Amino acid sequence: PSETSFIKIIIMTSLSVVVRFLALNCAVWATYSADSKPNIMFLLTDDQDLILGGLKPMPQLRTLLAEHGTTFSNAFVHTPICCPSRSSYLSGRYLHNSLTFQNGAGDGCANASWSAVPEKDTYAVHAQNAGYRTSYAGKYLNAYGLVGSTDCAVKTDQGCNRVPPGWTDWHGLVGNSRYYNASIIDNGVRTDYGDDTKTDYAPDLFFARTKAFLQDHLANHKSTPFLAVLATPSCHGPFTPADKYIGHFANEKAPRTPNYNHSNEDKQWMMRQLDPITDSMALGIDHTHNSRWETLLSVDDYIGEIVAMLEAGGVMDNTFFLFTSDHGFQLGNHRLPGDKRHLYEHDIRIPFVLRGPGVPVNVTNQHVVLNVDVAPTFVDFATGTVPDTMDGRSFRSILNSPAGGDATWRKDFMVDYHGGFRRPCMLQSCPAPKPGNFHEIDCANNTYSCVRTLVHANTSSAGDGSTTVVDSTIYCEFADNENFIEYYELIGDPFQLVNARHTASPVVLSTLKQRLEALRHCKGSACRSL
Repeated sequence: PSETSFIKIIIMTSLSVVVRFLALNCAVWATYSADSKPNIMFLLTDDQDLILGGLKPMPQLRTLLAEHGTTFSNAFVHTPICCPSRSSYLSGRYLHNSLTFQNGAGDGCANASWSAVPEKDTYAVHAQNAGYRTSYAGKYLNAYGLVGSTDCAVKTDQGCNRVPPGWTDWHGLVGNSRYYNASIIDNGVRTDYGDDTKTDYAPDLFFARTKAFLQDHLANHKSTPFLAVLATPSCHGPFTPADKYIGHFANEKAPRTPNYNHSNEDKQWMMRQLDPITDSMALGIDHTHNSRWETLLSVDDYIGEIVAMLEAGGVMDNTFFLFTSDHGFQLGNHRLPGDKRHLYEHDIRIPFVLRGPGVPVNVTNQHVVLNVDVAPTFVDFATGTVPDTMDGRSFRSILNSPAGGDATWRKDFMVDYHGGFRRPCMLQSCPAPKPGNFHEIDCANNTYSCVRTLVHANTSSAGDGSTTVVDSTIYCEFADNENFIEYYELIGDPFQLVNARHTASPVVLSTLKQRLEALRHCKGSACRSL
């Protein structure tokens, strides 16, 4: 954008918009009283993308949640990696406040720094204190239950089986996603499963536990509100579908978007090293894509059963049901063969669908929502308040103003990532791959902080409240020896093909740099006032 239009965007507000915002905000809560606290059902998938077709294999998600609720079209994670993102979902904190920087215990994942403060302040703790029965079944944090995590110095320590605070019923996966041979901590007792396709498929085990919790709740605790989390490993690697769904999408292919196998000469060091996707790699990418879809067929089944159970039990109308993912994915985009960890839209955009009391039906909401918003929103649903310790915002206030133009809601946010594989050669593969065969997923200097801007404005003369995106950029600074900057203007370059850092207005870049500095250091409620 030009300097003039950029400044106009910054100061664009409207009293009439604010009045409308406040009036509609009240409407969300007209459907139930404080004496009837809503239930909360949260289904979290793993590595499920949005913009590469990740929702296509899920018709029940569309018919039972999206068509009966609201789809958020601009949902993002502030960090595209498993454990840091999941810690943010739980705690409502950015990386610099959750102190979870990577997937290992040595980098804050499920370790003593996490359990000392953030883990004691999760949405589960607040909900349980408010009288909720709570259940967690599935993947928790990547280092959970492993040596180096809290109270787990050696594998035989009883602390390796610890149950995090806030959970009435706990069925947590040890370590990272897997589909068979899972180890699960069942309320403090470790159980090791095998590879029988009929009895040991881990996503089914976690669903069965959620189903049992809900059945017991409906039969014996119906007067008490519940918060239930099903955190399925689908569709994370190794992308193993349930036996009944193997080959269901065998004839599909990963989408060949404009940035598929696109060269990266104007990008940061690691991206510049990536060699083209070969024909054999492309076949592997297609197989990964198809297998990921096949794992999601089971998740779609779970949605159908959960909704049917809640409807039969007469509680669906008083239950918020949120579906989302811990981050996106890549399938050959920008020559990245298949992972996440990068600043591009395919990695940071996520599916985000909410059904519940007072939630508009079959509506798309254009406001920016983040993974750090989930914890404060759940606490808001449960208690009517948002803890000052949480960085994110409750999106309760924008449920009934879907157009995206509310002056009081965020127009930008921080994206933050700390590169992995620090030793011995700063890459996943050591020694470094030979020229012509460089297909790394990450490196130590892939460490960056960004400010992602997305501004809607009411540009319609019809007075219908519709809005248009008038500013959509991402400005990123890398912590490397080049002090590299990537900057994309996404209205004209949605696939982030051209790094516009040399052609952008210096005033715009300077303003974004200052904004990023403010976001880097915010804490708690102060983050919400920026």
